[in-house]
Amino acid sequence: QVQLVESGGGSVQAGGSLRLSCAASGIIFDLNTMSWYRQAPGTERELVATITDRSSTHYADSVKGRFTISRDNAKRTVYLQMNSLKPEDTAVYYCVAPGSWGQGIQVTVSS
Repeated sequence: QVQLVESGGGSVQAGGSLRLSCAASGIIFDLNTMSWYRQAPGTERELVATITDRSSTHYADSVKGRFTISRDNAKRTVYLQMNSLKPEDTAVYYCVAPGSWGQGIQVTVSS
């Protein structure tokens, strides 16, 4: 049974930073591509960032240069460092492995 547990969300003022973590179990973590998605109220879920098993990364245009995805295979954890946060980054953020989603964690950025 795959479990993805997000942590590190919260509220921050515009321009601030947060670091999300996602601890994975029940999968061969180091062989899997991991992703972060987000969903703001009234919108569809969107891909934020992806990191492959070889640590190649991909970012949505809206977060390029501000967010960094990384992974620690020894800790079975994927991270999302979010800098220069904007109010439009406010959303529920989800950690995703192939076929599995975390429960989501709220990030709120105030102006």
